[in-house]
Amino acid sequence: MQTAPAPASATAATSSKLTFEPYVLEKIAGICAQQIPGILAMDGNVVDKMAESLGRDEKITKGIKAEVGEHQVAVDMTALLEFDADAKAVHEALITAVQAAALRMTGLQLVELNLHVADVLTRSEWQKHQT
Repeated sequence: MQTAPAPASATAATSSKLTFEPYVLEKIAGICAQQIPGILAMDGNVVDKMAESLGRDEKITKGIKAEVGEHQVAVDMTALLEFDADAKAVHEALITAVQAAALRMTGLQLVELNLHVADVLTRSEWQKHQT
């Protein structure tokens, strides 16, 4: 009894690969962070500021670094929180949002999300720094 050869599409599917630049996961995390109450802004560093000066709009990924593997992603984020925000609740909400978005959009499992709080500011203090 002979077995039929696998269709070409099945062969291509098993040998093909889907990959993502870290920037893609950083952007997903950044968009999620914008939707979390208590986060005023992400806080970048010198490398982020250099990337902005080179023409790539990095505001959405400022303060975010992603390490992307074949099936998993780890994210480090630095944020400015609003004074009186519950940092633990903000962190948990961020994990939930990024985990769901990353899995839905990329199929990657979030294995770690580290949030570093660089500062806490009142909303009026933060708004003064934006002008």
